[in-house]
Amino acid sequence: MTGGSGFLGRYFHQALHEAGNEVIILDLVAPKWDADGARVIQGDVRDRTTVDEAMRGVDAVLHLAAAHHDSGIDPSTYFSVNETGAQVLCDAAEEHNVRSICFTSTVAVYGATPEPRIEAADTRPVTPYGQSKLAAESIFRAWSGSGSGRRCLIIRPTVIFGPSNFANMYSLIRQVDSGFFVRVTNGENIKSLSYVENLIAAVLFLWRRETLEGFEVYNYVDKPDLQTRELLTQIYGALGRRIPSWWVPEAVALAAASAFDLTATVTRQNLAISRARIRKMCAQTRFEADKVLATGFTPPVPLTEGIERTVRWYLQEGRDHRGTAHLPPAELRAKGRRVRPPTQFAEE
Repeated sequence: MTGGSGFLGRYFHQALHEAGNEVIILDLVAPKWDADGARVIQGDVRDRTTVDEAMRGVDAVLHLAAAHHDSGIDPSTYFSVNETGAQVLCDAAEEHNVRSICFTSTVAVYGATPEPRIEAADTRPVTPYGQSKLAAESIFRAWSGSGSGRRCLIIRPTVIFGPSNFANMYSLIRQVDSGFFVRVTNGENIKSLSYVENLIAAVLFLWRRETLEGFEVYNYVDKPDLQTRELLTQIYGALGRRIPSWWVPEAVALAAASAFDLTATVTRQNLAISRARIRKMCAQTRFEADKVLATGFTPPVPLTEGIERTVRWYLQEGRDHRGTAHLPPAELRAKGRRVRPPTQFAEE
């Protein structure tokens, strides 16, 4: 499990461990939570030597490692980690005869594609993050088609949230709780969301299906979707407050966020406020999940209950803690050497 020390890795490890699986975690940092005896290898997914060490004897690879933060990362680093990392994994899987890979991609690969954003829609990513994730998907597609019996599951989740996550939803809850939150626009735009426990359940359900063959892509979205105003109303309510009726135009908020972007670039910190996050909050980010629901999967936790659980965790634990962003290095050096670029697969 690459990137296994992070938020998703924690939930995946718990589910996999409880199901009797032996898990090997490959990450830049060691888990800060109890890994229940899992073998932990600290290293970079771009380092073939480290990946080989982690992959020996494994049956399947769950690829979570990624450069994904909204700020503090150069565009080239997204491709270095996300695209090159995927190629290194595929090269290693080739050598170690691993035939099953699951890759957590993103709905950011759709970019400017108009609704409905289903799996068969065009992919037009507009950010280095989305572009690099789509490039990684192409590498896994080539890998799955270059040998018999290979299975590759691609999951494109929307914004993922839940207890122990210190990303976008946590920042929103914290800002609302602070009393300084400024509502931007009237909030009628749709925000598709993914509650972490539901996402993990969906991935394992799909990955374990005997009918999974070759290369398959699924969006993950918890339905029904919420408008931003509805999401904020629920957060305010869970905090015991009433949502304000006033709001400010998007252009005003973006101008104010410019100073935060400059600070993030200079300090290489992942700040709670950024122009990218404001754009995300104001944008219509609606995606469809008909394909995953058609498989018979039923999310175990209603979306509204997931929001309430997350706010309860925030009040009990999260309010007094701040997450630490582990940004990947722009250039990989492993054990004193520059890592050579991986071999490229050729599409058949």
